[in-house]
Amino acid sequence: MIDDIRRIAAEAGNAIMKTYDGPAQVETKRDDSPITQADRAAHNCIVDALTELTPDIPVLSEESEDISTEKRMSWNRFWLVDPLDGTKEFIKKTGQFTVNIALIENGQSTLGVVLAPASGLEYFANRSTGAFKRLGQTKPTAIHVSEIDKEKLRIVASRDHAGPQVAAMLEKLPGAELVSMGSSLKFCLVAEGKADLYPRFVPTMEWDTGAAQCILEEAGGAVCTLDGYRLAYGKKDPRNPSIIAAGHPTIDWKTLLPNN
Repeated sequence: MIDDIRRIAAEAGNAIMKTYDGPAQVETKRDDSPITQADRAAHNCIVDALTELTPDIPVLSEESEDISTEKRMSWNRFWLVDPLDGTKEFIKKTGQFTVNIALIENGQSTLGVVLAPASGLEYFANRSTGAFKRLGQTKPTAIHVSEIDKEKLRIVASRDHAGPQVAAMLEKLPGAELVSMGSSLKFCLVAEGKADLYPRFVPTMEWDTGAAQCILEEAGGAVCTLDGYRLAYGKKDPRNPSIIAAGHPTIDWKTLLPNN
């Protein structure tokens, strides 16, 4: 289904870009995060298309109406969607916002599409078939994590959410290079070998990570909780714990944690 999902992501991206050049109509959700007309347009586009494509697979979107925990926990297979990841970046017009669609099966992300509609940059992966990148109308190319230079690790961090624990990690790496990026593109930088490590100590939600995790894993990397376990989905609480997105398997990231 990967080509269908790429098409749906592109349609959602077009819906977002229709309002990009004008003033954003910003409202505040119950958790104090912003939401715009573009978030809603992309949500409606994706949910309608997925429901038509796979009526037997439920959809969990960041902008879904409340779905009970009991109902979510009964799903072994579901679509996990962030229709506009990086709403703050959209409002600031940095271009660093994405459409994210993942297929979750038995707690794991098995298909992922991440599209940055402002630049036409697309990443996608299907379990066991590799990860790919495409810019505009060019031919997709396979991507892989890169070998590391232990003296100069490249750490990617959020523009808005890096926090003191990332600063403490950087103190252990005086030669490290800090790369700033918004939305799920941070994972994708690691997947394509342009960064080595993305530590995230402040909360994310499952829809923030699902699509990009599949892409990074298929590129040879990993997304783990701080105890080293693979980040799982369909949890009772959809909030993720602190996570590390790592590139090459030789990175000993546990020694870099602030409390070690």
